[in-house]
Amino acid sequence: MGPTPTITIHVPGPLRTYCGGAAQLSISAQTVRDALEDLQRSQAALYRNVCDETGKVRRHLNVFVNSDNVRDLNGVDTLLTAGDVVTILPAVSGG
Repeated sequence: MGPTPTITIHVPGPLRTYCGGAAQLSISAQTVRDALEDLQRSQAALYRNVCDETGKVRRHLNVFVNSDNVRDLNGVDTLLTAGDVVTILPAVSGG
């Protein structure tokens, strides 16, 4: 396997308070799961607001790799390539 790609995590406004106000975080990760594990180590408060106590992405959040929801790909096992943007978005509902 080659070098671990550097990706960008886009953090929405409501979650920025949990990562020092950062709108974006740059990390190295092979998969979305690796990216979340990096958040668990480096941004614990943000991680706790993105993932539940079992390590699963909270139901009210959507995670995208570029423009694709990871639920439509391989979930947290979705592979990442250099330059990918992982976006965490609160689900929107209403009527």
